[in-house]
Amino acid sequence: MEGDGGEEGGVESLLKWACELGVSDSFPPKTAAQPRTASCLGRTLSVSDFPEAGGRGLGAVRDVRKGEMVLKVPRSCLLTTERLLMDDQCLCAAVKNRRSLSATQTLTVCLLYEVGKGEKSWWYPYLKNLPRSYSTLPTFRQFAVQAFQVDDAIWAAKKARWKAEAEWKEAHALMEELKFKPRLLTFNSWLWASATISSRTLHVPWDEAGCLCPVGDLFNYAAPGGDLAEADNIILTRSVPVGSLSNEEAEYNSKLEQLDTLSQRLTDGGFEESVNAYCFYARQHYVRGEQVLLSYGTYTNLELLEHYGFLLDNNPNDKVYIPLEPGVSSCSSWPSESLYINQGGEPSYALLSTLRLWATPSNQRRSVGHLAYSGSQLSPENEMCVMHLMLKWCNTILQNLPTSIEDDQRLLCSLNQVDSIDTPVELLEVFVKLGAEGRAFLESLGLRSRANVAESMSWKIERALERWKLAVQWRLRYKRTLVDCITYCSNIIDCIHSPGPLEMEVLTDV
Repeated sequence: MEGDGGEEGGVESLLKWACELGVSDSFPPKTAAQPRTASCLGRTLSVSDFPEAGGRGLGAVRDVRKGEMVLKVPRSCLLTTERLLMDDQCLCAAVKNRRSLSATQTLTVCLLYEVGKGEKSWWYPYLKNLPRSYSTLPTFRQFAVQAFQVDDAIWAAKKARWKAEAEWKEAHALMEELKFKPRLLTFNSWLWASATISSRTLHVPWDEAGCLCPVGDLFNYAAPGGDLAEADNIILTRSVPVGSLSNEEAEYNSKLEQLDTLSQRLTDGGFEESVNAYCFYARQHYVRGEQVLLSYGTYTNLELLEHYGFLLDNNPNDKVYIPLEPGVSSCSSWPSESLYINQGGEPSYALLSTLRLWATPSNQRRSVGHLAYSGSQLSPENEMCVMHLMLKWCNTILQNLPTSIEDDQRLLCSLNQVDSIDTPVELLEVFVKLGAEGRAFLESLGLRSRANVAESMSWKIERALERWKLAVQWRLRYKRTLVDCITYCSNIIDCIHSPGPLEMEVLTDV
């Protein structure tokens, strides 16, 4: 759950507080005969900095075996709506009169209410250690939204912000009734609290909104991959084709059963009734000093940005959706969300199947449908047509985007150098040299002079810059995937034109 840390020295007080509540990375827990410690960590994990992999996280202080429990957080230490309402009768009475709010909205209000107590809050050692800002999609302002360049991402960011604003307005009356301080009534405070919940909550069976888990939310993210990523390509987005043959339906149901087993790998922990605690397990073998990671589930980069405020350059679960010509998706029974390009550039199983049918005369589609749905090529000519269509669409998208991959790489390089600049004059010059996009960035912040820049250097530029960089990183990854798809399609075309022995055998069988 990546993000900037809280107050200076906050981690130490958090770990001491958590230790007193029974949070532990030692199994079995230490006994009274063992020396007391001021931290709940130190036997298996430690808080460390991983600049190239999520920032602050949890590292192994010894070799850890796959499947080994690495952290246990008692239920009494989990921050939930139920717990907060139980501890405060005023809050409980007010919330019960506002049953129209969602579970997540209610937890957001409760979190802000608890923050308003300051040092009087029982949760203060945890709350003061939370990040001071996030870069989830709802926090992106107009400039950063437009920096995505791709319509799907722009729409997702706008929709996320509209949703957050609507939920804030719905909850505003309750916050006023609870006499929130003016700063906690603002939309910015709501964005902070909702981002805290979006990026840090874990599932618990008794609360739809989940729980905030002190210390447990210090794990950084590792994307699930391997068999699960492959299963997602084949199964996750598939619906049973209308009018399909019985053996196809049987095969589909069998694959769903396989997916149920694979989905157990989506999380590396959970609440266990037997010990009344949230328990975390090592997802792989770790050596001393290595970062111990947690899988939150399967997300694309855009989804990671929306809910968690970061993305991965190498995300096996990322997907690129491209505009398809009218009628393409309607010629098969695959849902539109299954028609995508994988991060490596390969069209999804469903997209290939759909395009093979679309490239087939309509009066012949029924007779070859079973082959298309099984993933088979229909003919060399059909496959050539499909690959040329993909080439055309990918090239058109790249040509119509405002910047190239090379432009984005140079821009990112310049933005990464901003952190080392100390004076307003130099900073202003860097942004001006970035051309139209750099000047638009300054304009979006109302920075038109050196004095403006000097006043804003401490916080305004830093936060806006982080979101701009994320948008550029996302669009760069998007464009690279399109280039990889072009390479993939070109290689298939070359194989069809000049097949080797293995390709010739496959094409003959088709």
